[in-house]
Amino acid sequence: MSRAADHPVDSLFTDRWSPRSFTGEAVPDAVLRSAFEAARWAPSAMNAQPWRFLVARPGDQWWEAYLAFLMPRNRLWAAKASALVLILSARELERRGERVANGSHSFDAGAAWANFAHQALLLGWHTHGIGGFDREAARQGLNIPQDFAIEAVIALGRKGDLAGLDAEFHGAEAPNGRRPLDETVFAGTLEQPAFVKERDVA
Repeated sequence: MSRAADHPVDSLFTDRWSPRSFTGEAVPDAVLRSAFEAARWAPSAMNAQPWRFLVARPGDQWWEAYLAFLMPRNRLWAAKASALVLILSARELERRGERVANGSHSFDAGAAWANFAHQALLLGWHTHGIGGFDREAARQGLNIPQDFAIEAVIALGRKGDLAGLDAEFHGAEAPNGRRPLDETVFAGTLEQPAFVKERDVA
């Protein structure tokens, strides 16, 4: 499937998608460092930078544990990723010498994840966000304190071909589309699209 934006954007944004087919080849430290460096520069409330990243790679002491807390269906394809990254976010921040709730911790971690994904793509690597995993098992197994929210797992790897992917996923292994702006951007309230469609202009 070829993706075409409705309005001018850099091709980076339409080229990024979430495959499940990975080659399993080792990811160099330089690639991970670059992707995490991009994440580091994401915006955040009060510059709190609430994101934290936990990384496992095939063959290290954590890999099997990370695979184990994925839902079985996700484990089928994620086992061939080159790295699994668990994203956390700190629920509190420091303000004027006090620890206070950070209402945007998840939002800000999402911005960091987007930076990570796009920088990885620039380097020739793909990512796939995973929400289907046992968060409590991850918290217990990795000794994650309660003051960190567990957001998502990211699979990173070189895109592979269908031959290496379980047949169950073949039908969905293609870039998908997006809703048009008139279904997502509104003027003031949810009642009126913010932009008039060109075809609606007489």
